[in-house]
Amino acid sequence: MKFDRMTSAGYLVNHVARLFADGLRKRIAPLGIVPGQFPALLALWEKDGLTQKELLAVLDIEQATLANTLTRMERDGLIVRKEHPSDARARTIHLTEKARGIRADAYRAAAETNRCALADMTEDEQDLLLEFIQRVIDTMQKDKEQ
Repeated sequence: MKFDRMTSAGYLVNHVARLFADGLRKRIAPLGIVPGQFPALLALWEKDGLTQKELLAVLDIEQATLANTLTRMERDGLIVRKEHPSDARARTIHLTEKARGIRADAYRAAAETNRCALADMTEDEQDLLLEFIQRVIDTMQKDKEQ
């Protein structure tokens, strides 16, 4: 069996993800954040004060990966962990003023990364690409649950 990486959806999606991450990394580095922290920040900018369990569900990543990311974010002054008001076993994760202060610039960096990546596509093509990617995600999440 021959395998051609240039016709492999998995290979191509992985490659484009690395390129997106590199473009984002360059744009957010001056803000003091890295691409691995970006998904957690996006989730917390939408709803601050999530528990680690809630954040895991939103981000769909491994527990160990999130734990390491949160430790680094806490070290970098982006989050603080507080006691949960009704569950002594849980802690809530809150953004610091530093993290809240870079939100608009981080959104602009992400938008610019997307704009550059999709510049050679029409608006209709961009919409189709996003629709197709979401369909692939939905299909793979269903497969993961089985």
